[in-house]
Amino acid sequence: MGRRRNLKYTDEMRSYIWDRYKTGDSVWSIARSFDRSSASIHGYLSRTGGIRPPERKRPNRCLTLSEREEISRGLVAGLSIRTIASDLGRAPSTISREIARNGGRQRYRATQADKAAWERSRRPKACRLAQHGKLRRSVANKLALDWSPEQISGWLKRTYPDDETLRVSHETIYKSIFVQTRGVLKKELQKHLRTQRAFRQSRCSSLRGAGRGQIVDGVSIAERPPEIEDRAVPGHWEGDLIAGFAASHIATLVERQSRFTMLVKVNGKDTNSVVTALSKQVRKLPNQLRQSLTWDRGMELADHKTFTLATDTQVYFCDPRSPWQRGTNENTNRLLRQYFPKGADLSVYSQAELNKVARKLNQRPRKTLGYETPADKLQASVASIG
Repeated sequence: MGRRRNLKYTDEMRSYIWDRYKTGDSVWSIARSFDRSSASIHGYLSRTGGIRPPERKRPNRCLTLSEREEISRGLVAGLSIRTIASDLGRAPSTISREIARNGGRQRYRATQADKAAWERSRRPKACRLAQHGKLRRSVANKLALDWSPEQISGWLKRTYPDDETLRVSHETIYKSIFVQTRGVLKKELQKHLRTQRAFRQSRCSSLRGAGRGQIVDGVSIAERPPEIEDRAVPGHWEGDLIAGFAASHIATLVERQSRFTMLVKVNGKDTNSVVTALSKQVRKLPNQLRQSLTWDRGMELADHKTFTLATDTQVYFCDPRSPWQRGTNENTNRLLRQYFPKGADLSVYSQAELNKVARKLNQRPRKTLGYETPADKLQASVASIG
């Protein structure tokens, strides 16, 4: 399926990306939550070297928007600066400077003043390495000798126990290498790091949840009988998960011969949640419609043996990176985006609502079926078997 190209990340989305990355989820897994390419998430993370930017907060001493609105109302009412300051419990000089820097008594507007104050606060504090040349040179020299940031930090503490200006944490060194906007350490020093990564990795980083593990005893699609490939008999399904915002998913099942679609609510992407939900829905089908299921290599069906035992349905797995081997399911997932837009939170839909969407799809004539509906096609196929 094509990826969404123009999705702009909101503050909530950015926070979600950093939360997932910090817990060790892969870039690929995070990207799938937004139906974006992994390059999109990688590009966003690399802007700050894989290091989460600090959350911007207003210091308690700063004027708030409500206080600025009181100032604006006071000026309109003709109150003196001292009266306004007294009402707010602020120093007259604070109110005077606030009015002067935002257009004076005649042009002061609370919203504009608050926005301007927020923009003026974007003044990054210089890090320790930027402030102390000797420390910066020592760190750069040791990095050039292939010392790790942690070794450098420990060496500095041992060598200069009484000089606080010659101490720096290993995290600060990493930030100064990966966050090039700091302009402290040269990017070329990255090649001296042992991993030579492009940006900082999470301490919890692993392939957990990345969908890249091995499916134990999985039967390859190459072993699937010819009658399944030819769509000669009903009861053979293709399945996948469509992803939404905040790690929400819906399982989709499409019968190969009739294109009949089933949607399944899943509480998570882990194999226990997916297998449990799929088993519950598939068991509702007649026995003759429970022949096989073809899935991709995602670890959400790692416990395929439990699914087969519960439903008496054989599972086949596609080759890696071969979505065309589930072409019927891929095409159906595109149709479903009319009802479940990319980036939407899929967890809000109940099973009843999913059934309603599936019913619409199954009662819609399909060109590939000679404009017969999937529901009618499946019914006729089952009747011919019976």
